[in-house]
Amino acid sequence: QVQLVESGGGLVQPGGSLRLSCAASGFTLNGYAIGWFRQAPGKERGAVSCITSDGNTYYADSVKGRFTISRDNAKNTVYLQMNSLKTEDTALYYCATGGLSGCLGPAVTIKRRDYWGQGTQVTVSS
Repeated sequence: QVQLVESGGGLVQPGGSLRLSCAASGFTLNGYAIGWFRQAPGKERGAVSCITSDGNTYYADSVKGRFTISRDNAKNTVYLQMNSLKTEDTALYYCATGGLSGCLGPAVTIKRRDYWGQGTQVTVSS
């Protein structure tokens, strides 16, 4: 069964850090681009970051310089290191990938079946 499972979210104060993980099971992430998205209450889902199969990375302007996406193919996991968190980063964070995936800026593009995790909540508040 193909699954993406996010973890690592939580409550953090402004200026703090979190590292999100996106672990795949049922298939290997090697060869796929992976994207992180987020959705805050009352807002549309937006692309945060994307990493290609060969490690090229892209970020939304709002997180550039603060967030770092990386992948560990041996662990079949993609990470999103989030530093200098702001209250406006509060959202439900999802990872996604799928067949014939690539990155169009910070958004992953998927031309075949897509896979999404269930999301992990990040709350930045004092």
